[in-house]
Amino acid sequence: MSTYFTNLFNNLSPEQKESFYKTIIMQDDSEYAQKARDEYYKSVLKNMGENTHIGVGVKITNPQYISLGNNVRICDGATLIARGEKGISIGDNTTIKENVLLDSEHPIDGYIDIKNNVYVGTGSRLFGHVGLEIGEFCLLAQNITITPYSHKFADPNTVIIRQGGNREKVTIGRDCYLGMSVSVMYSGSIGDGSVIGAGSVVVKPIPPYSVAVGVPAKVIKERK
Repeated sequence: MSTYFTNLFNNLSPEQKESFYKTIIMQDDSEYAQKARDEYYKSVLKNMGENTHIGVGVKITNPQYISLGNNVRICDGATLIARGEKGISIGDNTTIKENVLLDSEHPIDGYIDIKNNVYVGTGSRLFGHVGLEIGEFCLLAQNITITPYSHKFADPNTVIIRQGGNREKVTIGRDCYLGMSVSVMYSGSIGDGSVIGAGSVVVKPIPPYSVAVGVPAKVIKERK
């Protein structure tokens, strides 16, 4: 019987062995591993409330800038990247589903602030270049993209990647519903109580209690 991997492990340094054990715990879906993960994250996150759990294969960058409220669920495969002190804040009773990316993006101005009772659907990508705020009781379906940044491209003599971009804080109001595969651009804040139809692209502000659909999204009726 080959002992190749056993020999490799025995030759690891103490630091490498600790990394090895950490990888196993982070990828294990057993009750024991779940408890170990929760205890570990309580020691490294800025704040982690009661009855909050972090799933398998979650990647967290700069946990000291990330706050989680009570009864939060960070599901398997999610990624949270806090690039500066403003970081990421997630309120009580909020669920971040599988394979969601939260990236504050900018080390000084960037942040993501998700309030209480929010649901962020599987595969969504949320960025906070100069701020992304999501109000209470919002429902974001699968594969939502929100990015408060848009590249400039007016000068044909300069490559687009060097022309910079427009940045503006994006706010999603209280009790909004964004359907599957909605995209929200830097200029597309959404008022309280609004509904955005599946596949829509929001490029300008949507008034409160509106229903908007299309590419670009246009208001088709109001929620009386």
